[in-house]
Amino acid sequence: MLSVNKKAYEIVKKMIENKEELNIDVLKLENGATVLDCGVKTLGSWKAGKLFTKVCLGGLAKVSISPSPCQCKGLNLPYVKVLTSHPAISTLGSQKAGWAIKVGKFFAMGSGPARALAKKPKKTYEEIGYEDNADVAILCLETSKLPNEEVAEYVAKECNVEPENVYLLVAPTASLVGSIQISGRVVENGTYKMLEVLEFDVNKVKYASGLAPIAPIVGDDFTMMGVTNDMVLYGGITHYYIKADENDDIEGLCKALPSSSSKDYGKPFLEVFKAADYDFYKIDKGMFAPAVVVINDMTNGKLYRAGKVNVEILKKSIGYVELY
Repeated sequence: MLSVNKKAYEIVKKMIENKEELNIDVLKLENGATVLDCGVKTLGSWKAGKLFTKVCLGGLAKVSISPSPCQCKGLNLPYVKVLTSHPAISTLGSQKAGWAIKVGKFFAMGSGPARALAKKPKKTYEEIGYEDNADVAILCLETSKLPNEEVAEYVAKECNVEPENVYLLVAPTASLVGSIQISGRVVENGTYKMLEVLEFDVNKVKYASGLAPIAPIVGDDFTMMGVTNDMVLYGGITHYYIKADENDDIEGLCKALPSSSSKDYGKPFLEVFKAADYDFYKIDKGMFAPAVVVINDMTNGKLYRAGKVNVEILKKSIGYVELY
């Protein structure tokens, strides 16, 4: 079976070899674990953001960044594109931010291949039927604080690997790399909603692609948490190729999948978060989805499209000012 950790490790080795070009730093902890600082005390780069996103996807996706305007009429932002022929494994089995790392005063949301070793959360891996038995653990952390030996030790123990085989990639939300990798979750937002909200068998999704605008750095980590989410919820465009069964309602799935189907749709994410008393669990899970969904039902040959790009909310989110 494909190993997301082994695939990602090949990318990590290249990042380490080219750290100067990528504007990242590589730190060796006392217990042998390796930390790749991609934006905490470094600037990072476009290429670092691309590679970070590929690592998140377990090396099972093609990731590219285009400097040309995204498909958001009237809003010129660069965008990230993702293509994968292993949608369930790359997005839910690896990229999903499904592991809350809490060690002492350190906290970060963990995503990427190491989740498959620790089975975080276990239910996801049971539902997609995937496991990884690699002896190397690659974890991506969204935080503005660099992890220490205790964090690496915890990850090593949960993944059943030696600390010297732990690689921690770190990027704050309010950084270029952080912004890129969150927009790079555009496909995963759709597969997440399929499985977690609509209870659709994501193993039937055979290919997927997506693109989303990359948020400019307009504030601190909290502000950027809202803005980066908006890039996908109001600007993300996805395509899913599904091998449906006879009883699957793919037209209904397509209608229900975009973020616009949620009762919380219609305001920048930070406003929605505030209205929910800053409690993620009070927000409709159905909102965490791409703006536009296109589904090709490969069984009957039909093509469905639902949702819309909402340029006005994107502009409001980033405080867009057009000078004439």
